[in-house]
Amino acid sequence: MCLNGARTPDECAHVPTTPDELAAAAVDAVRAGAEDIHLHPKNADGADTMAPRHVEAALTAVRAAVPGVPVGVTTGAWTAPSAEQRVADIRAWTVLPGHASVNWHEDGAASVADALVAKGIGIEAGIFTGTDALDRFLGWPQAHRTLRVLAEVTDTDPRTAPQAAVGLLEALNAATDLPILLHGEDAAAWDILAMAASRRLDTRVGLEDVLYLPDGSPASSNAVLIRAARLILEHTRSDKDVR
Repeated sequence: MCLNGARTPDECAHVPTTPDELAAAAVDAVRAGAEDIHLHPKNADGADTMAPRHVEAALTAVRAAVPGVPVGVTTGAWTAPSAEQRVADIRAWTVLPGHASVNWHEDGAASVADALVAKGIGIEAGIFTGTDALDRFLGWPQAHRTLRVLAEVTDTDPRTAPQAAVGLLEALNAATDLPILLHGEDAAAWDILAMAASRRLDTRVGLEDVLYLPDGSPASSNAVLIRAARLILEHTRSDKDVR
């Protein structure tokens, strides 16, 4: 479950940004079936940040609301002016996420990942379609310590995104035996989620990834997205079992 991403309320009024909003959204999402939370801490202006006080506030609120549920954060390049600043932020964290995503096509990814490992934080390796992220990730000496790969299909066209997903999965399966979480974005999000279900891969959904339900109606919360996703997962997997 990805609660907010880099989105702002200007894009969707239901996107949670404050610690209290994130906590409330997490409660509803977990009740709907979410098993893991990924969130982007925000500053007072609503922009993504890795600043320790904002990370602490978001994590503390969400963990109090959904105790025992794993909670992770972003380390995206847009959260700070430089990779050096992101590393400094991680080193200054006193309240730690259970895991953090590292986008391996971004400059400084290895340094950011090293800083996370040093803090004992699990790493989700973000491997985007159409990038050299996989080669860069495999060249990192500590790749074997990664929690899982986030296979991120950035093609948002439902007609072509599945093929992009197939290519990425083939490359990943040939290169690593790490667990894979496959997900898509925007108009292709639901097709990629169904593909993940058919292949029995982990997947995710949330307002970070898509603002609309499968029928095209606007999503009023993360929880309604979770409920829609569970229907697809249950239907796809039960059909596969019958076959």
